[in-house]
Amino acid sequence: MCRIAVISYHTSPLAMPGTRHSGGLNVYVRTVTQELGRRGHCLDIFTRRTDPHSPQVQHLAPNVRLVQLAAGPLDAEKEDLYAYLPEFVRRLVAFADADGARYDLVHSHYWLSGWAGQVLKQRWGVPHVIMFHTLGEVKLRARPEEREHPHRLAAEREIAASADRVVCPSQGEKEALVRLYGVPSGRVHVVPCGVDTALFSPRDRVQARAQLGLAVDSPVVLFVGRLEPFKGLDLLLRAHARLSLPALLLIVGGDQRDEALRERLRNLARRLGTAERVTFLDAVPHERLPLYYGAADVCAVPSHYESFGLAALESMACGTPVVACRVGGLQEVVRDRVTGFLVPRSSPDQFAARLEQLLRDPSLRDSLGRRARLVALGYQWAQVAERVEAIYREVLGPRRLVTAHGGCR
Repeated sequence: MCRIAVISYHTSPLAMPGTRHSGGLNVYVRTVTQELGRRGHCLDIFTRRTDPHSPQVQHLAPNVRLVQLAAGPLDAEKEDLYAYLPEFVRRLVAFADADGARYDLVHSHYWLSGWAGQVLKQRWGVPHVIMFHTLGEVKLRARPEEREHPHRLAAEREIAASADRVVCPSQGEKEALVRLYGVPSGRVHVVPCGVDTALFSPRDRVQARAQLGLAVDSPVVLFVGRLEPFKGLDLLLRAHARLSLPALLLIVGGDQRDEALRERLRNLARRLGTAERVTFLDAVPHERLPLYYGAADVCAVPSHYESFGLAALESMACGTPVVACRVGGLQEVVRDRVTGFLVPRSSPDQFAARLEQLLRDPSLRDSLGRRARLVALGYQWAQVAERVEAIYREVLGPRRLVTAHGGCR
């Protein structure tokens, strides 16, 4: 076994997916570390403290600890976190020294964590593995009006150039790293994300709707995710307004901090004349999401860019077909006309046409849903952890698996 320092600086794996800065990254870090812990490795996940009352160290699973470190104000905005990275790294090194922990490698998630990972690589003389989860350059090309941190693009390039290995969830992201960032192809490994197919499994639609208080006989289109402009909710609202069926659009995501954007979306629905058929719900605990996927006729993923598209895979695992934009990793997760439909980005007419096709044809919906479930069964988190472990073994070489022989704390 080996000892791994996992860096998730800007967001804790315990944060609820679908809120401000929490999503697939949080699910990935939490689940893959648990799987690696089951395989005998020792993992400490380092994140920035945001709750003054939570303990500094928590045991999340066998061989897995969460370590929260003070770095800047508790309520600091994501845009301000770059300035507090040196403080975070100092406290991380101090914790490791006091704990007597010697790490075999660092695995960081997102560019902010990658900055810390590079410093730790140099200080400790260990390999650094990075997973960006999203790439600033690709986001800006997909949606030029996006605002990015002024240091992000340069930092991503430096981190990508100097990391020992880069893990990415799709072939499309690998191609972007090679073409736009100049990373040698041999240092980039494609490892698709996974899904818990025991939790995310088909539900009885009538029972699911009864539990959620939804009408049994009304068509339901579901969106699950953060309320962010690049998620394409404006496109989805416009597509929904073009439906000839009186379908309910159920938007699950965000919290009270997103009320300004939610109000802008409500105003758009009012202008489109669909406000009475659009329902906004706060993000729900991850374990309750299968109920929502199971209640829906179709899941909509209208993103301008996704490095993978975990919501699409979760929906497929629940047997609910997906209509998604043909962008990023969604092109690899959703199989067009097999598990759902892919449509050109920024085309509400075509998005609406595919939604309507599924809503009007129960047999097509069921057929795509069954095949979606079968495809999703091929994406298991245990397989993800096995492939990540293989990358660790490759990058560690003959020095691998040496420092944790005494067991985990």
